[in-house]
Amino acid sequence: MKVMMVNGSPHPQGNTAMALQEMKQVFEGNGVEVEMVQVGNRAVRGCIGCRACAQKGKCVFDDIVNETAPLFAECDGLVVGSPVYYASANATLVAYLTRLFFSTSFDKTMKVGASVVVARRGGLSATFDELNKFFTISGMPIAASQYWNSVHGGAPGEAAQDAEGLQTMRTLARNMTFLMKSIQLGKEQFGLPEKEPRQATNFIR
Repeated sequence: MKVMMVNGSPHPQGNTAMALQEMKQVFEGNGVEVEMVQVGNRAVRGCIGCRACAQKGKCVFDDIVNETAPLFAECDGLVVGSPVYYASANATLVAYLTRLFFSTSFDKTMKVGASVVVARRGGLSATFDELNKFFTISGMPIAASQYWNSVHGGAPGEAAQDAEGLQTMRTLARNMTFLMKSIQLGKEQFGLPEKEPRQATNFIR
C-alpha cells in the first residue's frame, strides 16, 4: 500500500503539516508507504483549458504537477491537506489539484481520497467540501473519520493543542488504511466496477 500526501500550506512545518504528520505515523505503523509532497510554497499556475495534455500526455506547464503525476498514478490513496483562507483552500493547492486531475488520463477509480483542513476558527467545512469534489468526480471513495477531517490552530504549533482534531487524524488514517486494503482484496477477487462508455451532455444545445 502506498499513500501520496500533499501539503497545500506554504509553511512546510506549520499546523497543516502537523495534522498530516499525525496521519503519516499511523500509516507507517500499519505498513503503508508514504510519499509526502510539499505544494503550498511552490509557484503553480492555474489551468488555462488548452487541452494540450490530451495530446502530450502531460500538462503543458512542466512543473510540480508533471513531477508528481507518476506518484499519483501508482498510489493507492491520496491525502490532501490545506489551510483555510477566506473559507477556501489555498489557491496554489487548488491550481495544483485542478491541473493534476485534469491532465492525467490514468484510471483513478477506487483510489481512496481524504482531505484534511486546518483553520484558526471558521471555514473548515466549506474547504473540506471543496477538496472532496476532486475525488468524487474521479470515482475515488472518500475515507471518513469520527468527525469532519479538521484541526484547529492559528499560530504555528497551535494544532498540537487540538486533541480531538489530532485524534480525528489518527482515526482517519486507520480507516483509510482499512479501506485501501479492503479495496485491494476486492480488486483481486472481483476486479474494478464495470464502466459504460462516457456520455457527456450539455444543458444547452
